[in-house]
Amino acid sequence: MAKPETKNIIEKSLKDLEFLGVPSLIIKDLESLLEKEDFNEEQIHFLVDHVYTSYERSKVFPGEPVGTVAAQSIGEPGTQMTLRTFHYAGVAEFSVTSGLPRLIEIVDARRNPSTPLMTIFLDEEHKYERDNAKEVNQQIEQIRVETLCTDIEIDLAENTVVLNLIPEMLLDKDVTIDDIIDKIKKYKKKTDIKYDEEENQLIIDPDFDTIDKLQKFQERVKKIIIKGIKGIKRSRIYKRKNSSEFQIQTEGSNFAEVLMIDGVNKYKTYSNHIHEIEENLGIEAARALIIKEAEKVLADQGLGVDKRHLLCMADLMCTTGSINQIGRHGISGIKESVLARAAFEVTITQLIAAAIAGEEELLLGIPENVIIGQLVPIIGTGAVDVILDNSAYKERVDDLEESK
Repeated sequence: MAKPETKNIIEKSLKDLEFLGVPSLIIKDLESLLEKEDFNEEQIHFLVDHVYTSYERSKVFPGEPVGTVAAQSIGEPGTQMTLRTFHYAGVAEFSVTSGLPRLIEIVDARRNPSTPLMTIFLDEEHKYERDNAKEVNQQIEQIRVETLCTDIEIDLAENTVVLNLIPEMLLDKDVTIDDIIDKIKKYKKKTDIKYDEEENQLIIDPDFDTIDKLQKFQERVKKIIIKGIKGIKRSRIYKRKNSSEFQIQTEGSNFAEVLMIDGVNKYKTYSNHIHEIEENLGIEAARALIIKEAEKVLADQGLGVDKRHLLCMADLMCTTGSINQIGRHGISGIKESVLARAAFEVTITQLIAAAIAGEEELLLGIPENVIIGQLVPIIGTGAVDVILDNSAYKERVDDLEESK
């Protein structure tokens, strides 16, 4: 707690920072730190000076080619990334694309990511007990017929399909025999189904007389979904590190339907599927996810890239109000300059299309001037012109002379 004699020093120091143009958000954070800790006068001045110096160093000079610097800062560490896919320990075939393939997915704004995942946060009622979390998970995880059976075989003597059920699995997934029978009959109405309680078997007579039809029926029965949300292949309940709260991690994503489940915290739950987030929460949420996912990929690889480079990339991808990939079908393909587009990919196609449309090359940017071998007129944000208002300048000079 700050001492009474240092409060005036803190107040004056913070006012000085405000006068020097330091943002109010930084000042508020610094104020809470100074009031919480017991700093002496020398330490307060040191900290305030350090904050001001750090803020000044964080600024970008007019004329700095921020796009080029961002591209280099993200691209170079990308060459150090692995091409592996990360697997969660103890969960068979539960994996997430990481490293360079995931970064490429993000910047390409892939419509269907290779490993869509959801992190589902639970509400106060369900997040502290595993049994409560399990209730929510049972509504989310997709349960197929094959999950509940040791095997599904064909009885050629009777022309039937036999499901050898696992009683423990039925209990664990909260599925009844009637649930299975109802779903199979929805798939094929004219089907005779009997339950052998002693053998824990469901005997299905689909009334087919050929082996081919029985085999096709057998394969389709395996894939029938008994309960759960479409798109969620599997899920696991786990406890957060250094926390008493349970979460659910899913393989597969269906953001809109998951938010409708009772017990799900709608404000924290998120998916790594960028387009799904854009469709449900809007472009600002998608931008935030692009930054978060890119940061995570780089951090997992132990690569330190300044967040502002990722902000620049995300802003560029989302500036039109929808997500654009960084490629010929997105940002590079909508440039006004014909030569800039042709320099990126499919050169001949771009030039022919521009010639047919009668497009004009104004030679305003960097790539097109480099291509034809002349000096680059503008670099990055250096397109700054200062125009002097002579009449206003003369008035100001006259006022200063009169004041003397």
